Amino acid sequence: QVQLVESGGGLVQPGGSLGLSCTVSVRISYPMGWYRMTPGKERELVAKISEGGWAKYVDFVKGRFTISRDNAKNMVYLQLSNLKPEDSGTYYCNVALDSGDVWDWGQGTQVTVSS
Repeated sequence: QVQLVESGGGLVQPGGSLGLSCTVSVRISYPMGWYRMTPGKERELVAKISEGGWAKYVDFVKGRFTISRDNAKNMVYLQLSNLKPEDSGTYYCNVALDSGDVWDWGQGTQVTVSS
């Protein structure tokens, strides 16, 4: 069973930055993504990265979030900058396959952007 452990969330003021990390218990030979869940909304993919490092973002995080991966360490990262209150939510990492299939979810890491 694959285990995903996200960390790095916290409380930050608008305009601030955070760095999220995801440790994966297996070799990450797949496209990986960061997802966000907010109250009343479906979990949504906000950034994805291919095995080779090609990244793609949803429009509302472009230029502010940066996804990266370290295949040797089975780690996926998300650098969040210029944060806005609407970026608040629980962030999860998982595979980002065209099929939509995902592994069992980890516990996520909470990001709260507030003054």
